[in-house]
Amino acid sequence: MKVDKELLRLISQAEGQLSVLTSGDEILSTIKDCYREGVQIQDATFKLIDTLFGEYGLIVLIPDNAVLKKQAEKIFKDDLLNETASGIVEQTAGKLQAAGYKLQASPREINLFYLKDGMRERIVRIKDKFVTHDSRLTFDEKGILDELKENPERFSPNVILRGIYQELILPNLVYIGGGGEIAYWLQLKDLFEFYKIPFPVLLLRNSFLILEKKWQEKISRLGFTIEDFFLPEQELMNKLVARATKNQIKLNGNFTEAGKLYESLKKQAIAVDATLGKHVEALKTQSIYRLQELEKKMLRAEKRKFTDQQRQIHTIKEVLFPKNGLQERIDNFMYYYAKWGKEFIRRLHKESLALEGEFVILSEAI
Repeated sequence: MKVDKELLRLISQAEGQLSVLTSGDEILSTIKDCYREGVQIQDATFKLIDTLFGEYGLIVLIPDNAVLKKQAEKIFKDDLLNETASGIVEQTAGKLQAAGYKLQASPREINLFYLKDGMRERIVRIKDKFVTHDSRLTFDEKGILDELKENPERFSPNVILRGIYQELILPNLVYIGGGGEIAYWLQLKDLFEFYKIPFPVLLLRNSFLILEKKWQEKISRLGFTIEDFFLPEQELMNKLVARATKNQIKLNGNFTEAGKLYESLKKQAIAVDATLGKHVEALKTQSIYRLQELEKKMLRAEKRKFTDQQRQIHTIKEVLFPKNGLQERIDNFMYYYAKWGKEFIRRLHKESLALEGEFVILSEAI
């Protein structure tokens, strides 16, 4: 897979957005130097990662190598002939789903790609033939096993077999990853046991929320703290309205009075006929429900007076938790590097000692 004009066009679009920032030209120059047309994407990415993190002692292993792939030949062969991984991971996925976990990856019957001359296509079995997904190449069983033996580098594991391959060639005591990554690795545990490959201890890494000065100021003007913005948007609005409104919109006292009234009525009714007690209880439940609905309507009506603040809260929530998720799942690092330069990387490194498992808020004191 090589850098092509489409990727270069994407970099050009980023240039228009980042070049106006303090360190924009620096990161753009690095990106352009790494991602040149015709260069393999893995080599370009290796160069970028080395440029950004090499000074911290980072070691990168590119596993697209015949000698390394040879070590996984038996597992790849088993996947081709017996589709073992598919069945095992599906069973594990079922157990995780039943326990309430969200699945991160789904297995295929064959979990291998075929690489050759710039192509990377899934291998599909059709009856007694093995075919690349684009149908350019077809093998019989002997042919594909001969190809695997002679050219193992042409077989690439997908997401289901990638962890197995990784731990086979470079065993780890501990795997440190984000929430989604840890959930993904849990899907592979039974597969590791089947192939008798040691499964690493899973450890949640630190996550970061980047809080720029302009958003700090907006949060402060609304009368909130950054911790408040971990609450759902509607809860924030409820807090703001309750604090800022001049009208009484809570019916707490009225609920109490209504309860006392119905208790008094219940005693009076029971004195006449014991069976009327349940009827009064039903009336009380219905009345309290209608009072609660009235309170909600009063709150909604009051919120409409704070549309500007509601819009601001929504905007801030989208910046801090885009699409109701984490910045690290959506935002690209280039914007923050363009704004703060190498100091951004140094700050991340300083605040991530690896084993705390914390959620870190980085303010603009960078």
